[in-house]
Amino acid sequence: MGMHDGHRQRLKDRFRKEGLDNFNDINVLELLLFYCIPRVDTNPIAHKLLQHFGSLQLVLDATPEELEKVPGVGANVATFLSLMTAVGRYYRVESQKETILRSLEECADYLVAHFFGKENETVYMLCLDAKCKVLCCKMVGEGSVNSANIPVRRIVEMALAANATSVVLAHNHPSGLAIPSHADIKTTLKIAKALECVEITLVDHLVVTKDDYVSIVQSKYYKPAAETGIK
Repeated sequence: MGMHDGHRQRLKDRFRKEGLDNFNDINVLELLLFYCIPRVDTNPIAHKLLQHFGSLQLVLDATPEELEKVPGVGANVATFLSLMTAVGRYYRVESQKETILRSLEECADYLVAHFFGKENETVYMLCLDAKCKVLCCKMVGEGSVNSANIPVRRIVEMALAANATSVVLAHNHPSGLAIPSHADIKTTLKIAKALECVEITLVDHLVVTKDDYVSIVQSKYYKPAAETGIK
């Protein structure tokens, strides 16, 4: 066993014993790199990644193409690192299946998980039945950081296909505040009217950031046309 092998085993043993609570960004990144770079000191590459992106979070949020710009990072490493955030989002979403949502707060908590690691402005629609059980939660549009394309016809078609009684929309502001814009409010009213024509209620439209969200209903910009089981 060489010097690097000994370091790898010590770091793995430390994780198995303590978890990540006492690790720093370099330690975590080194540990991840062990599994895609065999028998090489991963410390220099970990430092290069952190110097390039600024933090472990930004490393894991980066696309494979962005990661490959760092010297020493090939396609295998880039794919593995970008997979971490995707797996985290998948885990959070899967853990919420077979769920009944009774309040706007519960709907918000459910939807926020879908934006984990999302760096582009994205739109999700949560479909519920008459008993407020989750039928599905699907991405309906993805746009630039500044504006997401929300296709009204696609939203109506997807809600009908899910046999939804009510829906909750959410989109994120990745680099801004969770404040509904004039366009957000106008689009909400347009979608609500379209859904109402097919007897589906738009419960709310949420604007999400990394650590916050704002409800357009609670902000009193919009009121659902029909009563639902969500309070």
